[in-house]
Amino acid sequence: MPNQIKIAPSILAADFANFGAECRAIEDQGADWVHIDVMDGHFVPNLTFGPATVKALRAHVKTVMDVHLMITPVDPYIEAFAEAGADILTAHVEAGPHIHRTLQAIRGAGMKAGLALNPGTGIDGVETLLDLTDLICVMTVNPGFGGQKFIDMTAKIRGLRQMIGDRPIHIEIDGGVDPSTAPSVVEAGADVLVAGSAVFKGGSVDNPAPYGQNIAAIRAAAEGARRAA
Repeated sequence: MPNQIKIAPSILAADFANFGAECRAIEDQGADWVHIDVMDGHFVPNLTFGPATVKALRAHVKTVMDVHLMITPVDPYIEAFAEAGADILTAHVEAGPHIHRTLQAIRGAGMKAGLALNPGTGIDGVETLLDLTDLICVMTVNPGFGGQKFIDMTAKIRGLRQMIGDRPIHIEIDGGVDPSTAPSVVEAGADVLVAGSAVFKGGSVDNPAPYGQNIAAIRAAAEGARRAA
């Protein structure tokens, strides 16, 4: 399993009028990655960003730009997100009938390939995709909106970690992550934690210190669970 816990704040919880400054602020306050949720109002009941926004943010992100596509179809937009500067592009296994082809195309465009699983989706069939996958995103809420209640997916995470074996594949958790939920998912085998409201609460671009405190609290809870495991 990768050694370092990574905290990836989701800008879905940031100030939409100050995205560039928000990205700089969370990185300055200790974020490892910047997570961008792309929603189409079709695959999920919300509408957010497209390739143009991702491209505009690229100049403000020094770390990893982790782009999570909650859209269908995916394949027609892969090149656009590659050109926009995404480092990791994650597609949902539920978003189309040819996820193997999608993962091939993401890697072929020069990005790392992520595979996302909704809470109601099992891990059957994932094993045949592992050699094309750099990250598996386990949704711990039903996708579409931030601020939802955490859904326990620890059994799924354990199954994935066992299935992955010694492959260098991240397990990312997206949904309801905070200091109280981070320990259980890390103990089960996760190493990348997406957090939105739990990071951005209490702070602003003019007062970013709470971002750092929130990131540190999530990291401390996660690393404590790993040491105890």
